[in-house]
Amino acid sequence: MKKVDVVLGAFFGDEGKGKIIDYLSTNADLSLRCAGGNNAGHTITFDGKKFAMHLIPSGIFSGAVSIIGNGVVVDPKVLLEEIDTLQKAGISTKNLIISDKAHVIFPYHKEYDVLEEEMRSNKIGTTKRGIGPAYSDKMARFGIRMEDFISNKFKELLKQNIESKNKIFELYGKEPFDFEAIYKEYKGYAKKIKPYVKDTINYIHSALENGKKVVCEGAQAALLDIDFGTYPYVTSSNTTIGGILNGTGLNASNIGRVYGVIKAYSSRVGEGPYVTELLDKTGDQIRELGHEYGTTTKRPRRCGWLDLVALKYAVRINGFTDIVMNHLDTVGKLDKIKLCVGYKDKAGNITSEYTTNPDILKDMKPVYKEFKGNFNAEHITKYARLPKEAKQYIKAIEDFIKVKISFIGTGADREDMIVR
Repeated sequence: MKKVDVVLGAFFGDEGKGKIIDYLSTNADLSLRCAGGNNAGHTITFDGKKFAMHLIPSGIFSGAVSIIGNGVVVDPKVLLEEIDTLQKAGISTKNLIISDKAHVIFPYHKEYDVLEEEMRSNKIGTTKRGIGPAYSDKMARFGIRMEDFISNKFKELLKQNIESKNKIFELYGKEPFDFEAIYKEYKGYAKKIKPYVKDTINYIHSALENGKKVVCEGAQAALLDIDFGTYPYVTSSNTTIGGILNGTGLNASNIGRVYGVIKAYSSRVGEGPYVTELLDKTGDQIRELGHEYGTTTKRPRRCGWLDLVALKYAVRINGFTDIVMNHLDTVGKLDKIKLCVGYKDKAGNITSEYTTNPDILKDMKPVYKEFKGNFNAEHITKYARLPKEAKQYIKAIEDFIKVKISFIGTGADREDMIVR
């Protein structure tokens, strides 16, 4: 039986997971998406064109069977728009499969997302895509799964949900939802999506038993995990290794290599603690050099130095066997580069142990180690050809976290990668 390769973000998302997933999927038979919804995004460069994918696994570009797992919440309208975009570009979607156990996002989820954010005293920075409310319904057992969405039960289930949600919206003086209009629209979506819906759990295990190669792509990243991230400034699903199992039906013995993806600097979108954030010209420079604007929201990302304290924590909870580092070429354009190797509290105590408690993190100051910049790593594909300054930077990271950096991104294209 083949083992499953897993790709996970190690920080706050937007680390460039799509590139390594695309690379691994070239030789994969199955590519799986396991958690989150269209609040996540991967930008894939394929045949000279850029595609912003939010739901469909990146493996679709290499012809792998691409599965949206049971842990994903699916906005049907967004999904059909992605399918249409791919088909118009000449990319086949015949290998797309959607789990019959994946939950569906409806208009009332998105409106409730907006309402909840309005009511918060401390804003989380939600994308307002309805992700959190859809997961809330899932856990409260009000959710509508794909198997219900494409069945004769859909009309009655939707009616019950809308009647229930309307009572809540009316309490807040909001317009109620029109059941007939939503049913008519979403019944049309269900008809188009139905051919893609299957029992993915047995499908995946049968593939593994027949020696097929499987790649799982994570959404968001470790420090946004609902349990292990900087709660409450997190997403609504498990974005760490456990979410891979829960979101697909895989078991622990199926997992092979676990790739943690980082950038040679760091970034964050939305609210929440961020110890190494740079609120200065250097932060602005990193943002522009790295084109740090959200795939989904287009929001400018907060940027800062790479945080090895947080990375060590991500290694511990995910069991990364390898690190993938993107944007080495970007930091090489800076005069100097810094790595955070510790946190200092108000009393002057220094620690290398990460905490997800926002109240503690907001008072922590980064302890930095400085490195020379001004090196050219752009488009280099052999480790031996890297400048010594780049190698020193890489070695310092590896020495701290005790995990090898096996893939190094040196540009935006698929070919701009060093494989060690």
